Amino acid sequence: MRYNFNLPETSADEPPALTPTPKDDDIEWLPLQNHPVFSTASPARSSASRSPTNLMAWDGTSRLYFWDSAKQYLHRISIRLGDPDHSSVLAASPPKVLKPDVQLTFVVNKISVNRNGSAILLSGPDNLYVMYLCGRTSMGDGTSICRTVSIGSQIYFNRKNIIRMLQISWHPYSDTHLGVLSSDSVFRLFDLSSAFAQPEQEFYLQPVEAGRCKNAASICPVDFSFGGSHLWDRFSVFVLFSDGSVYVLCPVVPFGSVHKLESVLEIYTDAQTFGLKSTHPIAVRNSNLAISWLEATFPEFTLQATGENLHALKAQPYALFDASVVLQGPLSKVCHGGEVDSESWAPECEGRAVSLLYNAVSKDSILVTAWSGGQLQIDALADEIQPVWVDGSPPRVCVDSHDHIIGIAMICESIPGYHSIVKLDQPPDHSVWSGNPPPLLRLAVVDLALPSKKDGSSLISMFADPLLPERIYTLHDGGVDSIVLHFLPFTSQASGKDENMRTPSVRPVLSTCQGEPPSCPLLGFLALSDSFGYSWIVGLTSSQECIVLEMKAWELLLPICVDTENKSPVIDKSRDLDTPAIISKELLSGPKVVLLPPSSPNLRSVTADTIEGRSTLHQYFKLFHENYVEYAHKVYFELKHHGPHLKKIIDDQHGRLVESQQKLLKVEERQEKIEDRISRATEMHTLLEERLQRLRNLPGVQKKPLSKAEKEFKSELDRFRGVELDALHSSIESLSARLKRYIHSTEGNLPSNRQRRVSTAAAGGRRKNYGHAHAQAQDDQISDLKSSIAKLSLVNSENTKKVKLVESALRSRGESSS
Repeated sequence: MRYNFNLPETSADEPPALTPTPKDDDIEWLPLQNHPVFSTASPARSSASRSPTNLMAWDGTSRLYFWDSAKQYLHRISIRLGDPDHSSVLAASPPKVLKPDVQLTFVVNKISVNRNGSAILLSGPDNLYVMYLCGRTSMGDGTSICRTVSIGSQIYFNRKNIIRMLQISWHPYSDTHLGVLSSDSVFRLFDLSSAFAQPEQEFYLQPVEAGRCKNAASICPVDFSFGGSHLWDRFSVFVLFSDGSVYVLCPVVPFGSVHKLESVLEIYTDAQTFGLKSTHPIAVRNSNLAISWLEATFPEFTLQATGENLHALKAQPYALFDASVVLQGPLSKVCHGGEVDSESWAPECEGRAVSLLYNAVSKDSILVTAWSGGQLQIDALADEIQPVWVDGSPPRVCVDSHDHIIGIAMICESIPGYHSIVKLDQPPDHSVWSGNPPPLLRLAVVDLALPSKKDGSSLISMFADPLLPERIYTLHDGGVDSIVLHFLPFTSQASGKDENMRTPSVRPVLSTCQGEPPSCPLLGFLALSDSFGYSWIVGLTSSQECIVLEMKAWELLLPICVDTENKSPVIDKSRDLDTPAIISKELLSGPKVVLLPPSSPNLRSVTADTIEGRSTLHQYFKLFHENYVEYAHKVYFELKHHGPHLKKIIDDQHGRLVESQQKLLKVEERQEKIEDRISRATEMHTLLEERLQRLRNLPGVQKKPLSKAEKEFKSELDRFRGVELDALHSSIESLSARLKRYIHSTEGNLPSNRQRRVSTAAAGGRRKNYGHAHAQAQDDQISDLKSSIAKLSLVNSENTKKVKLVESALRSRGESSS
């Protein structure tokens, strides 16, 4: 919000003003990451128990809260989202300091603000306090002292028993109700407007039948999550056990909580249409109980038939006196064949289950289970949740002096051997209102690849994006990851999109692991968003350093296709996709309903100039100003700043249109070339098929393989040819070499012999006889060489004939065998 109102201080029972800190000349607006409150804060003290830590909270509008662990007080920081630039987050300096009016003797590891921003939760391993942010008294230094009260001190922090709080959460449909899941397997709902020590509702969880426990982990709860705004999910509580099994409590409604009439009417109509008209007696009984519970819990609902103009209904204390709520589960998994396996809820990941997140996305209810091994198990409810009661187990009811119910307690047991047998292909009238827990449809199992730890377990916290419900943030020892769901079964079916199941995309957002696993993850994490479609995440490191990152949300759900020309992934924006709303939900829902102050019956007789008349007019004017004038100011502000944003979107759409037209022209130009290439490819394909057919008709293709005897005979011939022919060739080569050497030596001696004969012509007869004998010996050697060559040629010709004979025999044998 970027507007200011100067309204008077409100009391502790009234909601806080929807305005940021009033204007002051001393206020300086700085980027949130550069705010001095983080740089001057001392490092947080580590608690004894190893549990997720989050020392930051956001009221959803314009106020951010930061708990200083060293100084033991709260900082309230006014922020501006997207001002002046859409990527910036500005914070007011100095912040407002809020101190509790009691001395806190424990280490706070988690803070959480309620729905209307009037109270904040301060929880630790040893205590639980709620600090009210309204009705404060100012001191000389500007510090405010706020009322701080302890919750459930007689139950959780009694020295006689040791009960640990496992999970604490504000109820999404009440400003004063707080849900607590403890280690004694009890879920308690506290109403801060009536009592702090005792719970309003208690549900003792019995997931297995007494004496039949097979695994100790199956009876140890670890986390819970309230349901969303989808049908009976708003009256449901999902409980996670350490073995990964999930159970459902329905109906659970805080006393005095306000719900929309259209939501109650929707589930009332569903019970009448599908339950009362069913042919199964179990469905008729369950729907009758549900209708009776709705009419008793919301008695004003019957006034709708009389023409009363109602917009919201207030839940009245009510409980069935002869039945208790059933702990439905464990939720089984839908198999690929359409059937449900009752044992498929067994652990499929490493370690143990540590946290659970419920997220409502359009028509789908998503359950995300985190395991200590670093895996996330993402499931969707394959059927609707219906309330189920079991007879013969009356609850314990506490009433006041006027017989009004002020508290209830009941034992919630799971029906043994009563698992869902729903099939996806069967008609709806066989499954609805039958009392079976809804099965789970497995969407994906995501491995976060966390750094290894000595104990093999990791702390994982999960948060849903307030702007894009398909995105889930996971906070763990290695940093922050973003998981975007691209496939939602009921939402995709309702929108008419017949798409294949796409796996979620996982992207690292922030890494805190540098070399070695860190001793602790981030000490604070927030997901911020504004009405213009921008979102940010804020992280607080162990060294009190604030990190602000802008997150893109417009094109995360667009499918990715590949352009064959650019060889790079591009986004196909031509498809009809669901885009997140960029107008504030508060503006679309209209101004708040004005609840008229109580007035006397003779108010019409009072004139305006009297004291009572002026007082009444003043109250009416105050209500009108708080609801309609502020709403008009919001509308003016949103529309004024929304114009440039819409212009930017229109220009972007126009640019995309021009680009698409250019691409269509290029496609038309290339169409003829593509058709020619296709025709040539078809002709070539035909020619290749004909050639392949001719090759198949060749005689060599039909030849049979040689028998064993034929293979042995062929090996002998090969050995003969390789040995004797090579020997003959080597002999011929050696003889040829000797002949060449002899001829060369003879030619070299001829001139010397001729000279010797001329010079010794007068020599005696003995020398002539010696020369004649030497010449005769040379002639004999030459004749011997010639005869040897002739013999070798004869042997070679004979061997050649033998080889030809063998080849002809092989050829004839091959023809006879074929």
